[in-house]
Amino acid sequence: MNTVTAPRVAELRPTAVNRVLQEVRAAQAQGKALVSLMRGQPDTPTDSQIVEAAARSLRDGRTGYPDNQGEPILRAAVAEKLGRDNGLTYDPATEILVTDGATGGLAVALAALSQPGDEVLLPDPVYDAYSSPILLWGGRPVFFRTSIQDGRFRFDRAALEAARTLRTRAILLNTPWNPAGTVLTRNELEDILAFATVHNLRIISDEIYEALIYDGRHHLSPAALSDEARQRTVLVNSLSKTYAMTGWRVGYVAAPADMVRAMLLVYQQWSRGPATFVQDAATVALRGDQSSVRRMTAEYQARRDLVLSRLKGISGAVPLVPEGGLFVMLDVRGLGMTSDEVRRFLLNEAGVVVIHGAAYGQGGEGTLRVSFAAGGETLERGLEKLRAGLLRLGDRRGNA
Repeated sequence: MNTVTAPRVAELRPTAVNRVLQEVRAAQAQGKALVSLMRGQPDTPTDSQIVEAAARSLRDGRTGYPDNQGEPILRAAVAEKLGRDNGLTYDPATEILVTDGATGGLAVALAALSQPGDEVLLPDPVYDAYSSPILLWGGRPVFFRTSIQDGRFRFDRAALEAARTLRTRAILLNTPWNPAGTVLTRNELEDILAFATVHNLRIISDEIYEALIYDGRHHLSPAALSDEARQRTVLVNSLSKTYAMTGWRVGYVAAPADMVRAMLLVYQQWSRGPATFVQDAATVALRGDQSSVRRMTAEYQARRDLVLSRLKGISGAVPLVPEGGLFVMLDVRGLGMTSDEVRRFLLNEAGVVVIHGAAYGQGGEGTLRVSFAAGGETLERGLEKLRAGLLRLGDRRGNA
């Protein structure tokens, strides 16, 4: 019997990381030794106070079904965090939903906001996994133009207006912006809000990298701009990056009560939410000593600076200085090759794994995404191989 799947499944594609991983595994099966500077998974361990909180919760028998909206104690901790760190006030009883990571939060937000045929605007380039939930709910991702100006990815109001149609319902932002490394400024966010207000659009704001911001900059949520912005914004976040809890799968959404009611109705159709003991640990993470977060930020800024220093002075390759996140975008347009061609050369000839910028949209063509989520010997060896490979390509171009 032939298996027939829904047509919407045909629109989905493996994520960029998974596509490259297939090549990596094939190369490793042939005996090739590779160093990966690809993934955005922090290598710092989850803080011991969080681990112990989960163990204590398990010992106390906290293994049953959680409250489907999220355990009240965690929702209260999320509200406290949003007040402490973001200057935002949300009612934990009606305006916060605990989710299976930011991925779950984005999925329910898109389900609650979009009808089949509706369009969601996204910057190009952007984290490629955003498109799939839009497509699954019958929507259409529409990308607006960005450019590299003064060593920084940016966009303006004109780019948003050019991409909008009568079917546009929302704009999805990521600040700090993966993969670009840009931290949106107040002026940039105010332009976005003005655009959204004129056209009555929702703003979906993914803020998972908010703690990883460098050089004294500060994260600003679009919801914090004004009461109007708060009513228009669905804030999505998780504990994955801030607390090195990627495998714990716990996140949250904060939004006006009517939106949270709609999202909860969708969410309860497939999930009860993160395990109760995980939610207890997340509560301790949010309410506990935040010094480990500050140490992690300092560590990643040092790693970022190491990447920038090691990639200086290479003909045809210019590193862009990320304002936040876990990645350096490397402008390789000067090498005269596509970003995927450069990536494949580095994998096969230099033994280092990175992601080509075009995997995140045509706006990323001519760049590579270099991760510094892994440090120590991995980062040192990876940068050595990356620099050597890029120098070979630069010499090849110079001799052509």
